[in-house]
Parts: sequence; structure tokens; C-alpha cells
Amino acid sequence: MFRHLLRFATFLLLSALASGQSYAPVNERPPALAREFRGAWVACIYNLDWPTSKGQSAAAQQAELRTLLDKVASLRMNAVVFQVRPHCDAVYASNNEPWSPWLSGTMGRSPGYDPLAFCIREAHARGIEVHAWFNPFRALANTSHQASSNHVTRSAPGLTKRYGTVVWCDPGIPENRSRALSTILDVVRRYDVDGVHLDDYFYPYPSGGQAFPDGKSPTQRRANIDSFVSNLYGSVKKQKPWVRVGISPFGIWQPGVPSGIEASLNSYEQLACDSRKWLKNGWVDYLAPQLYWRISPQKQSFPNLLQWWRSQGSRPVWPGIATARINSSEDPGRPASEITNQIDLTRQIGKNWNGHIHWSARSLVTNRGGIATRLASTYTQPAAVPPMPWINNRAPNPPGVSAVLTENGTAVSWIPDASAAKIAVQAKTGGTWRTAAIVPASRKSLTIPRADAIAITALDRYGNASPVKTLGIR
Repeated sequence: MFRHLLRFATFLLLSALASGQSYAPVNERPPALAREFRGAWVACIYNLDWPTSKGQSAAAQQAELRTLLDKVASLRMNAVVFQVRPHCDAVYASNNEPWSPWLSGTMGRSPGYDPLAFCIREAHARGIEVHAWFNPFRALANTSHQASSNHVTRSAPGLTKRYGTVVWCDPGIPENRSRALSTILDVVRRYDVDGVHLDDYFYPYPSGGQAFPDGKSPTQRRANIDSFVSNLYGSVKKQKPWVRVGISPFGIWQPGVPSGIEASLNSYEQLACDSRKWLKNGWVDYLAPQLYWRISPQKQSFPNLLQWWRSQGSRPVWPGIATARINSSEDPGRPASEITNQIDLTRQIGKNWNGHIHWSARSLVTNRGGIATRLASTYTQPAAVPPMPWINNRAPNPPGVSAVLTENGTAVSWIPDASAAKIAVQAKTGGTWRTAAIVPASRKSLTIPRADAIAITALDRYGNASPVKTLGIR
């Protein structure tokens, strides 16, 4: 510890001598840090986002993921929702389920590295959160997919049911719920994930007018899923309370709610998703309803739906927005401005903390319809992920901070408290404050363009902020 402090002091002294100027505490307070969850889904299934094709080498897959994370970081976004269990398989090293075929091309074959561990390391180095995305009950997305001998469809076929072209782990069987829960908790225990995320596939989407072959009523199915969601939330919080639990249901709770809204799918009845209850009961840290429609159509109005969702509970609602539908066959002629306008609405409508999630990351990497270019004017400076005061609202201690002017700008160094996960650096230039960067606390130093004053804030894993330390040139 003494050697570390000595090196730190020597660095500051040499830098100060080189520049002739350093910074000292001042009483000026900067504006509050911007707070917004800015996420993107990264789907592995069907190679939708990453990897872009099966069977690539480990080095090629890693290079693609670095490129994706670099784009997310360059856009000043702060989270990825990374698919780790597409259909009872694993995009990570698992002793319980086979390697995903979307990596090597063959279920059960190792890609030669641990993609989740790699993603976490690379994302955290860029100040990006990783929310591990699980599909808890889908066994095979298509009956044509080849399963390995240790996949549930072959090792325990009695737990599964075929429905149309998919195979499902029946949620009404207690063992399936416990298997899904233990799989998720295994990842939470072994990996430094920031969140756990589920999408809307609790029961399969209706096919051919046929009922799911379990002999259960919609009420019984909802009871099973409610129990699973409640147990998941409590179990994750018991293991690592700072890990966020988020769910992304279909964007309409039920047709006709709110008034005038229409949908061909009844998520409440057909998918057993009483997502409004989960929000009201606090069984999630955020809800991300898939609001993939445009602003203007009244039958599925983005602002009307967002307003309704954000009035249903006290936890954040961070809607999914369909960036992938820009100039798509699903929505011909949708401009990139539709997405940035929707983001503007998420900052204006309703209460609680701002946020949204892009479906999906590939649209950002490829700059679909110019969306990445437009986002530069929407994400004008870095934002901190919102806090979770319902779990923990204790502010971390401020870091020890020093700064000096150098030939390259302002060199900022800090010694973080043990509770600090990130450091936010704000800079004042020409009378205007801006957030220069939000970086891992373990980085210990950062050089930014020359500033008249700087402000440093520590952020913990819950998103709580320390008292601000402000320094000005002396």
C-alpha cells in the first residue's frame, strides 16, 4: 500500500513540475450527473447480432465482440443485454447445459474460450454493464435443430413438449422452474454480471390456433410464472443484491389496455405474462416492454403505451425500441428519426428514471439508416446508470483525487474506496460543465482535454453516487 501511494505521489509531483500548474479544491458544484440506462440487446440465436456466423474461430468471434462493444462505448451507451441461454444451451462455460450451436455450429462443441467471461471483461473495461439474458423455458427454437446428448430434449425428454415447430420446457412442471432458476443463479454466482434479464418467452407464441398441450388454464399458467418470477427476484437479491433483475415482456399487457390499444396477441392470456403485477409488486428492478411500434399510430401508440406502463408501478420502465425496423420489411420507410424521437419521449413521459434498450445491437454497428450518426446528437455526453434506492441508497465514500495540467491536457488520478465501481469525471471549460467520462474505478487515472475545473464522483454497483470532489486550477 505504501509503495502504491509513493508511486502515486511521485507521478503527481513530476506532472506538476512539468506543467507548472495543478488543481486544488474549490467550492463550486457542477450540475448533477446525467442518469439514463442506454442499452442494446445482443442476440446470439440465429446469429442475429453476434457472432455474425457460426463456426468462426475464437479470435474472429472476439474481434467482432470488441467491435460491437467499441461502437456501444463510442455512442456513450452504458449497457448490453447479452444472450447467454437461447434454448437450454450455454454461451458460457457450463457444467449443466451444452455449448450453444450458434457459436461453433454444433451444439455441445466448445468455441475455445468463454464468451460471457470475455464479454464481461471487455465491456467493464469500457464502463459498460453486462446484463445476462436468459430464455428460461424454450428448449429448441425449431424442431429441425440438432441437439446434443446432454441437451434436455434428449437427457430428460419427459420435461419437454413439442408445440408447432418449437420444443418447450413445460413451466407447469416444478422441475423445469427449478432447473431454470438454478441455471440463472449459477451464472450470477460465478460471473461478475451486472444484471439478469428475461424476455417474453414464458410460453410459446400461439401457433395454428392450437393450445399449449399441458391441460392447464391461463390462470394456472400465470400462477406458475408469477411464482417463478417472484422466486427469481428474491433469489438473485439474496445472492448478489446489486445485480439488477429485468424482464422484457410483449409491449401490450392486454388488448384494450390502455383504451384504444389493439393487438393480435394477448400476452396476459396466451403467454402467461402478468407483467403489470411484476412491476406493481416490485419483482423486477426494471421492466422493458417491447414498444416496437411508431409514435403516430393510435392502435399501438408508442407514447400512449409508455405513459400507461410508467404509471403502473414505482420501478423504472425502460422500453425496448425497434431500431432494427428502420427501413425494414416489417416497417417500410421507418426513418432513423423515429428512434431518436422515441428516445426524446422516454425522457419526457412519466416518472422514475430514464432509460431504453435498442433492438438490437447490429443496427447500431451497421449504422442502419444513419441511426448511429443521429445518436451522436441524442447521447451528447456519458450518462450514469440510474440507482436502485429500493435496494441500497448508501452513498459510497468519495475517492482521493489529484489532477495536474500536462502537455496532453488534464491528468486526473484517484484512489477509489473499496465500494467504488466507476468514476465519473466532469470538466468545466469556457464556463460550461460536461461529463468527460465514466470509467472503471480500477483504472485509477485518466487524461482529458485541458479543463478549468474538474469534478470527480464515485459510483457503486447499485448506482449510488458519492459526494462530489471539485478541483480548480491554482
